[in-house]
Amino acid sequence: MLHFDCDYMEGAHPEILRRFIETNLEQTAGYGNDPYTERACQAVRQACGVPDARVFFLVGGTQTNATVIDGLLAHHQGVLAAESGHINVHEAGAIEASGHKVLTLPSHQGKVDPEELDAYINDFYRDDTYQHMVAPGMLYISHPTEYGTVYSRSELERLSDICHRANIPLYIDGARMGYALAAEGSDVTLTDVARLSDVFYIGGTKVGALFGEAVVVTNPTLLPHFFSLIKQHGALLAKGRLLGIQFETLFTDGLYFQLGRHAVRLALRLREAFRAKGYEVAMESPTNQQFFRLPNEVIDRLKQYATFEYWGPRGEHSSMVRFVTSWATREEDIEQLIALL
Repeated sequence: MLHFDCDYMEGAHPEILRRFIETNLEQTAGYGNDPYTERACQAVRQACGVPDARVFFLVGGTQTNATVIDGLLAHHQGVLAAESGHINVHEAGAIEASGHKVLTLPSHQGKVDPEELDAYINDFYRDDTYQHMVAPGMLYISHPTEYGTVYSRSELERLSDICHRANIPLYIDGARMGYALAAEGSDVTLTDVARLSDVFYIGGTKVGALFGEAVVVTNPTLLPHFFSLIKQHGALLAKGRLLGIQFETLFTDGLYFQLGRHAVRLALRLREAFRAKGYEVAMESPTNQQFFRLPNEVIDRLKQYATFEYWGPRGEHSSMVRFVTSWATREEDIEQLIALL
């Protein structure tokens, strides 16, 4: 079988495993108080172009979102997000479970429209009864989005400006950040992300790590006691060096960016192959997630040889499906799938 379900089906990049074995019997302090984690923090700061940023390592994406959002919001506040946003759809109510409401905005191929964000905030405070309602306390976006689409630099600048005028932080979920940075035609760099957001995270789980996400706090006034909050959320890894080793490796010699480019290149080959065969490209994604609308009989035939996901309920005659490449996808996997078409 060929596997295109998601980008975290494999274990970890061989260089990370090599470093695990090489350092396995070393004894270091726990909870990230080790030289590997310190070097990883410095490497992330350097890559982001923010030498005084605070960097924290957590294990998984949902855990990271729940911890960061809980830390950024006051009790009476909620988090603005696209209707299709990961925290609204695929995190099983983790944000609501922490006592905060997800305030939804229309989704435009996964993205939040700056003008609609501005209108929401302005209309909220023009309502005389706003003190009875959940206040918009921050904006959550993901880059790339749930549909593999990416924000342009001008879109991020506009969102950032609106948030800062409204005195609410902009938080960027970067679970697949490596693939967004490698996206076809994108003009957004990691330094742009760091410059325009207040808090963001660089995903490792889906981009070559065994597990782990790096939270980067660029606004020094935010999350002053974040270490304690991580502990409170059960998100503090005792063997913290395992996270440090992974991110030090990913941000040595540009490995993180190489892995992103590899997956995107193969995903775009796949997209053009489907298009050449006359199948409908359902979403013009420039990243490693590709969405197609296929006749159900074609889906049933391909399912005998390859795994991939329905994106929504199965239709009467055709359905939307998602194929995902990863840092570990092989050239021959793409060739075999193309042959099956």
